[in-house]
Amino acid sequence: MNKTLLILRIFFILLCGAGSWLIWYATPEWQEHQVLAVVIGLLIGALVILVDLMLKGFSLRGLSALTFGLAVGSVVAFFISSSPLFEHGDEQIVFLSRMALFVICMYLGAVIALRGKDEFNLVIPYVRFVPHNVDVPLVVVDTSALIDGRLVKVCETHFLSSALVIPTFVLDELRRVADSSDPIRKAKGRRGVETLNRLKQIEHLDLRIQESEVGKGKNVDAKLIFLANSLKGKLLTTDYNLAQMAEFHGIIWLNLNALSKALIADISVGEVFEVELVKAGKEKDQAIGYLEDGSMVVVNGGRASLGETVPVEVISVLPSSGGKMVFGRILKEDL
Repeated sequence: MNKTLLILRIFFILLCGAGSWLIWYATPEWQEHQVLAVVIGLLIGALVILVDLMLKGFSLRGLSALTFGLAVGSVVAFFISSSPLFEHGDEQIVFLSRMALFVICMYLGAVIALRGKDEFNLVIPYVRFVPHNVDVPLVVVDTSALIDGRLVKVCETHFLSSALVIPTFVLDELRRVADSSDPIRKAKGRRGVETLNRLKQIEHLDLRIQESEVGKGKNVDAKLIFLANSLKGKLLTTDYNLAQMAEFHGIIWLNLNALSKALIADISVGEVFEVELVKAGKEKDQAIGYLEDGSMVVVNGGRASLGETVPVEVISVLPSSGGKMVFGRILKEDL
């Protein structure tokens, strides 16, 4: 792509030089300034290329906002210049005043539109330039939720009916984590990238990539708060500090850890379930297993069944600092 642009730019400069030569050829008064005419044409082409290079990074989002600002500025200038304020006076002064008013309004409209381009473009969110229905509830996803990985399973169950919005600056942060020299951060980043790819494969999921340039210079947390507030959406994160910031700004945040705890079924005395016995207990004939939520299960008479998955009947449940401790006994076949 870069080579193609280079060839195109060189061709454009040569075309400008050739155009200047044709103008020199068709203008008798310029017959003595052939070289100067060609040089002027080449300089004009180079100036246009320089402007092109200066506009590097100027996105379609910025262009749409600039066009909107110029249009609004011209309309405002037209209505003001058509007012009775410009009906009387010297024609030259009135013309210059209208010209100045037009330039000032166009400039102010363009500047205001460019400064607020995110608010202007957030009215209609886009994913790959495809418009979406703004009535769909939106959930902004942060890097920690992608790294967590449980989001994929939640989305596959159809429980999450909202559209997931992943900003480009979150993708950039995820890429930096995946490219980190720290092996732990690198593993987390790759898990987040894998989560993102799995989310893209879910057909029923409304996944949107928000190409937002919110607040250059701000940290990612501040950008997420601003974006969620602008979209009137919720924030999905496992970062406690970010969640507290969202709560302070009145933004509803979704906590995967709280969801996981809420889905844990309560265990009561007399209930029967299966558990794998992984190690011996402190008392004679005791064995220990663990539930999916990490709760310890102490099984009386289970030492002989270490390494096996056995049916256990609950005889008591005690709260502990780590959650709860379940005591049970192996359910005999004749029961």
